[in-house]
Amino acid sequence: MTNRRTSTHASNRVLSLLAGTVLFALSAQTGAQQTINLTAIDGYPPRALWIKEFIEFYIPEVDKRLAKDNKYKIRWNQAWGGQIVKPQGVLEGLQKGLGDIGIVTTAIYGDKMKVMSVAYATPFTTTDPLLVARTVDAMAEKFPGIKKTFASYNQVFLSAQAVLDSYQMFTKAEAKAIQDFKGMKIASAGFNLRYLAPAGAVGVAGSLNNYYNMIQTGVVDGCMLWPEAAATFKLAEVAPYMMRADIGSVNTKVVTVNADTWKRLPPEVQTVLKEVAVAYRDLLAKLSNDLGASSVAAYTKAGGKVFDLSRADRTKWAHSLPNIAKEWAEGLDKEGLDGTAMLKFYMDAMRAAKQPMERQWDRE
Repeated sequence: MTNRRTSTHASNRVLSLLAGTVLFALSAQTGAQQTINLTAIDGYPPRALWIKEFIEFYIPEVDKRLAKDNKYKIRWNQAWGGQIVKPQGVLEGLQKGLGDIGIVTTAIYGDKMKVMSVAYATPFTTTDPLLVARTVDAMAEKFPGIKKTFASYNQVFLSAQAVLDSYQMFTKAEAKAIQDFKGMKIASAGFNLRYLAPAGAVGVAGSLNNYYNMIQTGVVDGCMLWPEAAATFKLAEVAPYMMRADIGSVNTKVVTVNADTWKRLPPEVQTVLKEVAVAYRDLLAKLSNDLGASSVAAYTKAGGKVFDLSRADRTKWAHSLPNIAKEWAEGLDKEGLDGTAMLKFYMDAMRAAKQPMERQWDRE
């Protein structure tokens, strides 16, 4: 009788332990399923390189890293191509909380994002997108004004991206030399409109989404763009002449998170979003470099013709510009944003990397 009671007691104990183990496992599983809802926004369509890679790299990589400890999972709501905001509305959309994370095209924001324009202010300096992006991110760590600017729009800066190897010129009519641009209306995104007047052209503000229609309908005679985008958006159909002028690579995008959303996120999730933004930065830069040559080939296959601007004309164009870098830096200085120091930091990085710059913008 004693043995039977002992056996029963032991069995109950085993069952109790097993039940506890199952409950612990279920509890752990429940923890692994803690879900965070995030809405990702941009006004550009998924075929744009940076959106494509956000979908195919950034989101899966974040998910993969979070899955390692099974504590958090993100339920993504992806809203691209104007579903929530247009390209010119991403900054404000994130500011208002219409999205949680997004890609701000700083180039189209003029004075609001002037602090991000160092590469635009120093054309004919480098065609290395990875160097540009890493240098700008280093500036964001060194100079508080960059992150403070985004904070003023209720956002947290994660990383800057350069998505183009170099700006080139795409036109309806053949252009082989600087003088061929005289009287042409050329579309571009923002700061780089400053490059056009010394070449005899008239700058017209636009964005990648509408360049094709602007050229097709005769609003403009061409645009300043990079080969990957020209191939992706089928520019050869309306602008069959490309002048390879190597005006330069620039940072045009920033991954940011709504500041209210950021405060609610667990530290582990914040870390992953930041780290993957940096990996995304490097991937985009590599792709921009790799796609440069193949995109020119795709453009020519679609009917485009390519001309190289002579070295003499390129130098002439660079030196015909006013010192827009000094203007940019001094404007930021007046706002207390260390513009002169930022310009020197950027140009020092370019000199250290032995870039084939046409002008020493900070030393003139």
